[in-house]
Amino acid sequence: MTTLALYSNKGGVGKTAAAVNLSYLAAQTGAKTLICDLDPQSSATYYFRVKPKLKSGAKGFIKGGKQVYKSVKGTDYENLDLLPADFSLRNLDVTFDKLRHSKKALRRILSPFREEYDLIILDCPVTISVLAENIFNAVDYALVPLIPTTLSVRTYRQLLSFCKKKNYDASKIYTFFSMVDRHKKMHLELMVKAAREFNGVLKSLVPYLAQIEKMGIYRAPVAVYAPGSLASKSYQNLWSKVQKKILSSKRP
Repeated sequence: MTTLALYSNKGGVGKTAAAVNLSYLAAQTGAKTLICDLDPQSSATYYFRVKPKLKSGAKGFIKGGKQVYKSVKGTDYENLDLLPADFSLRNLDVTFDKLRHSKKALRRILSPFREEYDLIILDCPVTISVLAENIFNAVDYALVPLIPTTLSVRTYRQLLSFCKKKNYDASKIYTFFSMVDRHKKMHLELMVKAAREFNGVLKSLVPYLAQIEKMGIYRAPVAVYAPGSLASKSYQNLWSKVQKKILSSKRP
């Protein structure tokens, strides 16, 4: 079993769209997949047409065990389940901070699912607090969408600095270019520079496309409503890179 976080300490980078599409594509290969929505905005939950409701809310989630297990819902797609989010998770980082062994609480909460699923994908809220530390302690790898802009690259550097300071293994952090506009010279130049500067850059990009924004209309992964589109092919290419570079090299 592998756990993979779609994570970013910057908002609006295409994180949830990637989490939804990758989880769908993983399930299509026959891998029993669970996508865990940790974001109180519950966008991944919305895309999969599931009610944003946790059993006993955030209290039940933090308690773990049967309360969390009972919250899991099936999706419309074979091999793909969802642990939904609701607005009660908005103070999750503050609550974790009050717990004993606060930085490993999420790992404990997810432990019941480790033998049941081949892949667990976490759709994470924007955070670089104790919740971020929980995420890095709970997962095997983190995948960070990176928009090729100055501020996005700067934020990614801050993340790597944070991980170094906290002694988290930066080799388990991968990134891919997201919301790319090939008509912008700056995007093209920054992709080249970032690929030279950072380790773990996947040779895959997701363009900025209206077809991806329509996920909110169709409430489905792109490959479901636009299987032959450039957007769908982009996520399929990203999934192939995740399989090859990340999942095939999972730590023992």
